[in-house]
Amino acid sequence: GDAREREMDGPKEKEKEKDSVVSPTNSHQTVSDDDEIDYSTKPEFYDSDLDDKDELWVANKRKGRHTDAVLSCPACFTTLCLECQRHEIYVTQYRAMFVVNCEIKDKKVFPRGNQKRKRNKRERMAGQAAEASSQSGEAVRQVCCSVCSTEVGVIDEDEVYHFYDVLPSES
Repeated sequence: GDAREREMDGPKEKEKEKDSVVSPTNSHQTVSDDDEIDYSTKPEFYDSDLDDKDELWVANKRKGRHTDAVLSCPACFTTLCLECQRHEIYVTQYRAMFVVNCEIKDKKVFPRGNQKRKRNKRERMAGQAAEASSQSGEAVRQVCCSVCSTEVGVIDEDEVYHFYDVLPSES
């Protein structure tokens, strides 16, 4: 009988211990950091006109030209292109003449025709981008994000950029 009574008392004692939790600072009142912040002065890094300034900058760069999308790097979200044209057949691909934050890498050749080995999705898309604009055997070079080095497309011999691994957004 005594063992059962002890088992019954055990959970009740644990509940009492939970109710009497001691304050971490041994004080009855905790002061929040928000109480110490002076909201009457604006932070130095705050600019209420920043969105308007950004919109003017983009409008100035485009000079009234239309774009199908604003392209960003899929890895770091850096802006790569403000003016591009979507591919007619491959709707996830874009071509452009003027880019920002892009780095041209080694030469690559994407031969046209049937290849017997299976290619992964990125290789297929790169091949489609190259084939969409190039003639048989035309050399294209890899284009990467200059911030994180993620491959985002290719550039052909006519200096037209073909993006196939980018995040498009409304302009």
